[in-house]
Amino acid sequence: MTINLNTLITESRNPASASIDELSTFDMLEVINGEDKKVALAVEETLPQVAKLVDAIVLAFEQGGRLIYTGAGTSGRLGILDASECPPTYGTPAEQVVGLIAGGHKAILKAVENAEDNVDLGQQDLVDLNFGPKDVLVGIAASGRTPYVMGAMQYAKSVGATVGCICCNPNAPMVDEADIAITPIVGPEVVTGSSRMKAGTAQKLVLNMLTTGAMIRTGKVYGNLMVDVEATNAKLVERQKKIVMEATECSREEAVEALDAAKGHCKTAIVMILAGVSALEAHELLGSSNGFTRRAINNAQ
Repeated sequence: MTINLNTLITESRNPASASIDELSTFDMLEVINGEDKKVALAVEETLPQVAKLVDAIVLAFEQGGRLIYTGAGTSGRLGILDASECPPTYGTPAEQVVGLIAGGHKAILKAVENAEDNVDLGQQDLVDLNFGPKDVLVGIAASGRTPYVMGAMQYAKSVGATVGCICCNPNAPMVDEADIAITPIVGPEVVTGSSRMKAGTAQKLVLNMLTTGAMIRTGKVYGNLMVDVEATNAKLVERQKKIVMEATECSREEAVEALDAAKGHCKTAIVMILAGVSALEAHELLGSSNGFTRRAINNAQ
């Protein structure tokens, strides 16, 4: 099958960097930085679609569904990165947000030959996850045409799941397959076809918003504090204390005492202090408030 790269914006040549190999190091970096500045503005244009997809992910989580990312190469790695950050940051179960990459885990570090061209593999990876109608699939591909991703999107659609995509070409095949298409048009890359650059940055910004937005909407954040953070190392133990102190304006000693009583659970400690209740009562208030800290505090009054 012949692939016509001439139709892809992400594969076109950038006149701003046409002579970049002749520039000084500083001037070269100025060109790269100048192009990077365009990325956030391109992502801004897609905010209505990002909001729709966040709402779909929230609904899936509320119904016991999952968010599954699928991609190849850089796109697959970005999905895995975003998924892997959710458990330590927000205390989510590892299976709630999952990143799939063409070629499996070995492809995270090294390209797997022809894996991204395998439509059936995209479907099979979802079958292996017991993907179902309650889940949300987000296909990620700068080109918007990767067969592995297309196969996954088509399968997800066939089982009745919500299907989103993130790509950087406006008329790509993935757009037609998606219920919600997010297409930040960042233009040609500084190095022609190197979509790990502007396209990759745009994808990362959108992924950040998808999971951060969904976590805020499901009660994982109080104010702007990550109150479900898991203390898996010394730094995070200190962060928990700092979070409780900032949320309640209590002393360090009070934060430590509350966290000890709450068995290291920030939300419980915060509700204990602000509502003036025991750890057990705080736990029950959070349970009846679907885990929303502010709601639990208000319900105690």
